[in-house]
Amino acid sequence: MKRRTAREKAVQCLFQIDMADVTLEDAIALVMEDSEEDSQYMRWLVEQTLKNLPQIDEEIKKYLRGWQLERIANVDRAILRLAFFEMMFEEGIPDKVVVNEAIEIAKLFSDEQSHRYINGVLSSFLQTRQTTQS
Repeated sequence: MKRRTAREKAVQCLFQIDMADVTLEDAIALVMEDSEEDSQYMRWLVEQTLKNLPQIDEEIKKYLRGWQLERIANVDRAILRLAFFEMMFEEGIPDKVVVNEAIEIAKLFSDEQSHRYINGVLSSFLQTRQTTQS
């Protein structure tokens, strides 16, 4: 499975877990359905995002500008959670790649304004991080 596909399916799993309160195994089974592809990377993304969810959500909340995490669209929340996981905990993935992937996934799964909002939240996080690291 390509990394883009793994990210798309990871967002779908995170969305289902968040919305329908399904188990990780059920979410993966639903997303993978009849696929024969290797879901190991996608599973790892979901597991690690869920494992670090309290830290991820706290960080996301700092950049929402007038919104509450619980009030943004569920699919946007899933996209942000995955992107923040990758930027906060995965050193081997360039931030630009994470942002681009999040924007493309938002274009695929969310409304036409969401990709701009997601880009703004992720860009604010990166600007703050660069400022504090300098």
